[in-house]
Amino acid sequence: MNKAKIEIFPELESATGQVLIIDESTKKCAILDSVLNYAQASGKTSTTDADKIVKYIKENQLEPEWILESHIHADHLSGAHYLKSIYPQAKTAIGEGAKVVQKTFKTIYNLEHSFPVDGSQFDHLFKDGEDFKVGTLNVKVIATPGHTPACVSYYVENDCVFVGDTMFLPDVGTARCDFPNGSAETLYNSMKKILALPEDVKVYVCHDYPPAGRTITFETTIGEQRKTNKHIKDSVSKEEFIKMRTERDATLKAPQLLLPSIQVNIRAGELPPKEDNGISYIKIPLNYLKQ
Repeated sequence: MNKAKIEIFPELESATGQVLIIDESTKKCAILDSVLNYAQASGKTSTTDADKIVKYIKENQLEPEWILESHIHADHLSGAHYLKSIYPQAKTAIGEGAKVVQKTFKTIYNLEHSFPVDGSQFDHLFKDGEDFKVGTLNVKVIATPGHTPACVSYYVENDCVFVGDTMFLPDVGTARCDFPNGSAETLYNSMKKILALPEDVKVYVCHDYPPAGRTITFETTIGEQRKTNKHIKDSVSKEEFIKMRTERDATLKAPQLLLPSIQVNIRAGELPPKEDNGISYIKIPLNYLKQ
């Protein structure tokens, strides 16, 4: 069986693990959860971290087939639109739940009437259980909503799974569920689908927030999660998880880049349309968020 080669490109400002999923037999690859750097104070964007992926692809003569998102991110701007400009043959893709997120936030941001909420900003919307290829690698899409309606995990069969923000490293736990259309019960059910995979399957998370004394990392295993994840190990019941998650989420502040990032990421990483002065603007709804 052909195994995936995985390269992680950490973007430390948002603690994001940008991923290359590589089929070494064909040199085909997929880019997952890329980052467009954004300086909030100045409104400046840059491609510093996405360019690390581009450099690796060039040096290793790879051919991107997919530019994937695990969900509509709320803590960083996506680099997908920039990467698509370099690799136009690669398909941008996300779970079909992105349409729910678009509909919700079109209203919140009062976006232009012409803004479509059918997911057409992406080349492809994945359905739960859908299969696709990266070179000769078989990848299955597993819908894992709860953190957001758009969340999907990508399972390279009998090898590794990319879970986005569904769960984190065992000593960090699991994702918040207090965003619009989030649900602790739904997240619990989604995680149980992932944890039913073979114990030796490697788990790659989108973010890591290590406690003091541990270096940042993005890899664990199904077995480690089931045994030691402090929120979702086998001994934790659904009722216990929902109670913990609900109480914890009530204390959390909004991510720093929530409002800037979502209005870009529902556009598959494209910045909002330029206005008549040639400048693109980020909209910030005032007095909307709880904290």
